Amino acid sequence: MDLNLLVTLETLLVERNVTKAAARLHLSQPAVSAQLNRLRREFDDLLLIPAQRGMTPTVKAMELLDPLRQALDQVRATVASHRNFDPAKANLTFAIACTDYLQAAVVKPLVVELRTRAPGVRVAIRNLDLPQLEAQMARGDVDLALMTPQAASPSLRTRHLFDERYVLIGRRKHPRLRHGITVAEFAELEQVIVSLEGGSFVTPFDSALAAFGHKRNVVLSSASFLFVPEIVSQSDFVALVPERLVRDSADRLEVMDCPFSVEGFTVGMVWHERNHGHCGQRWIREAVVSLVARQSSSQARDGQS
Repeated sequence: MDLNLLVTLETLLVERNVTKAAARLHLSQPAVSAQLNRLRREFDDLLLIPAQRGMTPTVKAMELLDPLRQALDQVRATVASHRNFDPAKANLTFAIACTDYLQAAVVKPLVVELRTRAPGVRVAIRNLDLPQLEAQMARGDVDLALMTPQAASPSLRTRHLFDERYVLIGRRKHPRLRHGITVAEFAELEQVIVSLEGGSFVTPFDSALAAFGHKRNVVLSSASFLFVPEIVSQSDFVALVPERLVRDSADRLEVMDCPFSVEGFTVGMVWHERNHGHCGQRWIREAVVSLVARQSSSQARDGQS
């Protein structure tokens, strides 16, 4: 089979639109349509079916996408292996979208590291806007998103970074906070929650707590994760927060396990096909992976000591 046909198929399955695929491939729309017809004959399947907006892949087409990507990625890596990216000399602007929690936990140490390893790389931080993310990435407004990968569009690429858990925090020498606190004692404490949309006083934790027959005493709802450790350290409020947010706050906060079982979440990287093969973009993604791996190793050592 003509290798160019496989490249066309991959692009069509990502874009799900002949016009957009033709633009990415630098081909005419009739040429891409002709190649799609050849692919349909080769695979004896329609592969992509016209829909109201764009095209819908068949079951066989979706089964082909992952192995096709892996095979073509190997070819691309072989072809591009002679190209060298020198971070010390690179000039690149890189846009990352994420919540303020991940800005503090991952992006901040990444930027500090880049100033030494890649001083010509500028980082633009954007708020995560899930409904607009795919369009932002297609336009090049966002290069990388740090988020729960399960929430990403299937057309975007993802990579797992770490699994996060929630911990209970309060100020040092809090009069009612102690290790081994009961669920009933926890529910009575004045609490701060995070509502990214703003204004809500209920989170999924409340459903878990209700299973124990308790209701939290929530007195403050914040739209920012970063605000929570600050207000907790200066009051008798407590809060459940992602562990990495407070890993360096032992001097001003008590950090302990939640008194009841709460489900954590996964954090990963998400990026668009348009950036997948770019050597500079690939280097920064690997820098994020390396940074998170070191953080996880350090956290594991701290937990054993």
